[in-house]
Amino acid sequence: MTKFICYLLLFLISGLTVLKSQEEPEAEVYLITCGPGTETYSIYGHSALRIIIPGNNSDIVYNWGVFDFSTPNFAWKFAKGRLMYMLVAYPFSSFLEEYFLEERWVEAQKLNLEPDEIERLFLLITENLKPENVKYRYDFFYDNCSTRIRDIIEKSVGNKLLYPPQETGKLPSFSDKIGEYQKPYPWLELGIDLLMGSPGNKKASFRDRMFLPLELQKGLSEAVINRNGKRVPLLQNSITILDFDPLVIKHNFLLSPFFIFSILLIIIIILTALLRGKTANIIMDLIIFTVFSVLALLMIFFNFFTDHQQLRWNLNIIWLSPFILFCFVALFLKSDTTMWFRLTFFLAAGFLAFHLIIFPQRVNEAFIPLMLILVLRSSVRANFKWNPLTLHHLT
Repeated sequence: MTKFICYLLLFLISGLTVLKSQEEPEAEVYLITCGPGTETYSIYGHSALRIIIPGNNSDIVYNWGVFDFSTPNFAWKFAKGRLMYMLVAYPFSSFLEEYFLEERWVEAQKLNLEPDEIERLFLLITENLKPENVKYRYDFFYDNCSTRIRDIIEKSVGNKLLYPPQETGKLPSFSDKIGEYQKPYPWLELGIDLLMGSPGNKKASFRDRMFLPLELQKGLSEAVINRNGKRVPLLQNSITILDFDPLVIKHNFLLSPFFIFSILLIIIIILTALLRGKTANIIMDLIIFTVFSVLALLMIFFNFFTDHQQLRWNLNIIWLSPFILFCFVALFLKSDTTMWFRLTFFLAAGFLAFHLIIFPQRVNEAFIPLMLILVLRSSVRANFKWNPLTLHHLT
């Protein structure tokens, strides 16, 4: 993906290859599945289509997962959900080189397509390669490099393509599925759990789960084509092209978010009990509420100002509420107001007490010590009569 300019040149050439290959019924189409990497965008694996035309020594990969790092305002567009991805066609050898260097396994499975189905596939790809269609607005759950392959195969085969019967019992959610890939990376999991909204809790059907490359491989391997009453597997057996051992990530509990935040909670509890001076408490709370204010701003931005639909309706905005910003302002101005601290306390304490019963959104365990820190420090500034640690009357 970093070799964008080379890929773009290859893309311009590849359009001719696709148009010519419509006359080549001996073309072979493969689903390519790549193992997870270590970069944030690669931990879920990757999918692509490979088309080989032996008659003219053509071996092209069609990759819907390419984006341009040189895009103006790249980070801002990514955060806003407006970064455009694109389909790029280039030699399979160049595609394979990237995964060899990253030591990620690559497997191929041939699609059992008839000549007319391959022709429809070529037409769809050719249409997708047109300048007005080559870019698309990426959607992690519903429109990505895997779902585009699923959709184009479905359109090529038509209603002859059959998936297994709908499962009975409890279905996993979208968040459950991505959580399986994030477990080796607890800090990444923390960040995604913080920003993921309620749409992540939607149940993912058999077809929905194909938004993940390895689930696409699994799902299409179970699909069949109805050919005159005879059911033919959509995919042939997997062929290993690059073979590397699966990544083994060692866990260090002492470096986990839960452990670190728990230690931080203990330190703040001790400081709360020992530091009774007004200046010392102002300094401590300015630091604490600065951090929570940043998190509250993230909640506001991703709930209301981003096009990432998966990040909206995020219930974490209850405990990371906008009222935290008013608490920070009150601290900065050395105001004696208690209203904002009381609101912050009740929201954070309520969320902590009832999220398992009332709120459906998955809550990362590392949030619990953070909530307790917020509950503790907002309560000591809320001037509650029952709280022996109140700071309201400090001089």
